[in-house]
Amino acid sequence: MVAGNIVETQGLTKRYGTGVLAVDRLDLHVRHGEVYGFLGPNGAGKTTTLRMLVGLIRPTSGSAEVAGAPPGAPAGLARIGSLVESPGFYPYLSGRDNLRFVARMCHLGDDRADAALDEVGLLARGSEKFAHYSMGMKQRLGVAAALLKDPELLVLDEPSNGLDPEGMVEMREMIRGLGQGERTVLLSSHLLNEVELICQRVGVIRHGRMVAEGTLDELKGAVGLTLRAEPKARARELLADLVGGPAVAERDGAFRLAVPPTRAGEINTALVGAGLVVSELRPNEQSLEEIFLQLTQEHGS
Repeated sequence: MVAGNIVETQGLTKRYGTGVLAVDRLDLHVRHGEVYGFLGPNGAGKTTTLRMLVGLIRPTSGSAEVAGAPPGAPAGLARIGSLVESPGFYPYLSGRDNLRFVARMCHLGDDRADAALDEVGLLARGSEKFAHYSMGMKQRLGVAAALLKDPELLVLDEPSNGLDPEGMVEMREMIRGLGQGERTVLLSSHLLNEVELICQRVGVIRHGRMVAEGTLDELKGAVGLTLRAEPKARARELLADLVGGPAVAERDGAFRLAVPPTRAGEINTALVGAGLVVSELRPNEQSLEEIFLQLTQEHGS
């Protein structure tokens, strides 16, 4: 495993029978201490990948190392907490008693239950029965169970599934807090906004294949300039002369220039020198949504 990676796979593949290729030669690299977004549409192979990483199913071929050990090895599992798919608890037990039961299965003390409840904001509701919890509270309790071992690596599979907008915001803020310090979070999601607001690096998977991996800035990249200047008619004329008419487009009251961002100083000097008022000039980045659609469409076959 490359130094600095807490999760690394090489050619990881999972085939069911002879017809379904769920994960296809996946190379995944998650670094220590980051929040990594594992991004892809429903059915892309995210959950299957996570199930292999935590040892719930065996790969057909390829290799993986998770927290310094092969998937499912006791040494690695001791350093991992996971919530894969929906959390399952005893409905007639309280949240606290459910966690105490899980803690005892992990040979942990009962005191870890309250510590985990506190970390996910459920300490005051720990005595209530699981059956009476809202969907958001149930998801939080699932995360609390994953935190019982105070893991170095936290694996979360679509933790915002089924939540209302308020619950999604709360879950997002909680995950951002959990990813502080030395802990690594591997977050699977198909929600682009969630990933963009939480994660430092992402991997995009489509049909079981990794089609892109890197920081958000690396994936989005600067692809031109956005400019606002007055008077607009005069700005349009000058820009056509400076960069060529075909490189100038207008959208939402601003000029979009298909030129390298390194030309910003030259363009600003020319416009200001001609007496125009430049109110905005910045690199124009593609949104994560645009990048995601490009990647999944281009690699969709």
